[in-house]
Amino acid sequence: MSRMSPDLENSAGPADQAVANDYDSFAEAYAAETESNLINGYYTRPAILDLAGDVAGRRILDVGCGAGPLLAALRDRGATMTGVDSSTKMLELARQRVGDGATLLPADLRSPLPFPDGAFDDVIVCLVLHYLEDWKAPLAELRRVLAPGGRLIVADNHPFVSQRLAAPGADYFATRKWSEEFTFSGQSAELTFWHRPLHAMTDAFTAAGFRIAVISEPRPAPGARELFPDELANFPSGAFLSFLFFVLEAA
Repeated sequence: MSRMSPDLENSAGPADQAVANDYDSFAEAYAAETESNLINGYYTRPAILDLAGDVAGRRILDVGCGAGPLLAALRDRGATMTGVDSSTKMLELARQRVGDGATLLPADLRSPLPFPDGAFDDVIVCLVLHYLEDWKAPLAELRRVLAPGGRLIVADNHPFVSQRLAAPGADYFATRKWSEEFTFSGQSAELTFWHRPLHAMTDAFTAAGFRIAVISEPRPAPGARELFPDELANFPSGAFLSFLFFVLEAA
C-alpha cells in the first residue's frame, strides 16, 4: 500500500506531528496519487498481475487492498475476490470502486484473519509486510487461510534500497525501523517501515511453511519510461529495484 521515494502499524509521535501509517487520515489523497503513478500504477500493480497469471475461477484474498485497484483488476480477470484492510476509509473507497463485486472486511495482520482454514487459492500481500516488525504470526496466519498448494504473492521493499534509506552506512543485517514523510496529492503523510535483510525475509517464509517459487526484480511496465522520464532518468538500463516480488507456494 505504500510508495518509496528517490510505496499496519500505528505509532503516535509528538502532538504536532502526524501519526505514522494512519491511512484513514489521507486515504483519498493516497488513492488519487497512486491510481496511475509510476510506483503503483506502472510498477508494483502490473508486476503482481503478471506473477498472478490466469486467475479465472480462483479465490483470492487481497491483504491491504486499499482503495481496491488491484482487487478490481483481479476481479475483472475472473477471480472471486475478498479484500481486507486496517483502514476503514480505504475500505469505503474500495466499496465505491467494486460495489458488490467483492467481499470487503476490516482486518489487520497483527490479529487472526476472519476466515476458515484453506479459504483461498491465492493471497496477495502487496506493500504491506514492511510495516510489520514481526512476520512470524502474520505469515502463519496467511499460510492457514491458503488451500494446500495455494500461492502467496508478495511485494515488499527491496532490502538493498531500504537499508540506504533507513540509515546509510548502518548494518545491513540489522532489522531496523525507519520513517519517511511523503506527499500524496498535496497532503503530507508519515510512513514508518521495517528494514530487514533478504535472508530474514526468505527464512521467515520457509519457517512459515512456504516454498519459494519465484523471486523477481521486474522492470516497470511498458510505457513507463515515456510517461515518467525524470523519475526513471537514473535507471538507463531499465532496472528499477525499489521492491522485491515473491511467489510462495504453501508446502
